[in-house]
Amino acid sequence: MLISKRLKLVPLSHQELQILQESRFDLEISKGWNISEQIIEPDYLKELEGAFPFWIEQTAANPKDYLWFTAWEIILTAENLSIGGIGLMGLPNEAGETMTGYHIDGKFQKQGFASEALECLLRWAFQNPDLKAVIAHTLPENPASQKVLEKNKFEKIGEDLDEGRMVLQWKLTRN
Repeated sequence: MLISKRLKLVPLSHQELQILQESRFDLEISKGWNISEQIIEPDYLKELEGAFPFWIEQTAANPKDYLWFTAWEIILTAENLSIGGIGLMGLPNEAGETMTGYHIDGKFQKQGFASEALECLLRWAFQNPDLKAVIAHTLPENPASQKVLEKNKFEKIGEDLDEGRMVLQWKLTRN
């Protein structure tokens, strides 16, 4: 678990990911969290559904390094409530890079929680000496996510097609 000023980032085990895939309610009950009834945008919901096979396969294949392959729930400490998720796409590759992604429940956006959660996760990730850079993609029509990356010192490095959609590419390089 990682802790910031207002948040706890809780990594989900292989078994917890399987529970979450079936029922967020069951996961939240099992963890003793308040029930969140999250509002998740359709674009992110599609990404989330596509990520479950990766998370479940990779946490099973990499039990010692599962923190690099799992979803981390973003818990608003004061309310003991999940307000989103964040994670990485695995250990650093040959170039020393990994990717990150995140989302915040619609009811909790525009309060700095995504920026705070990303800063917390990056602080932990960059403790790995093999990590040289973190990559992120945002949709051009998502200025809020772009602002989160800018606050965390990511630089826009280009554009690309991702599953047929144009995305902006961002990179944070180790100092």
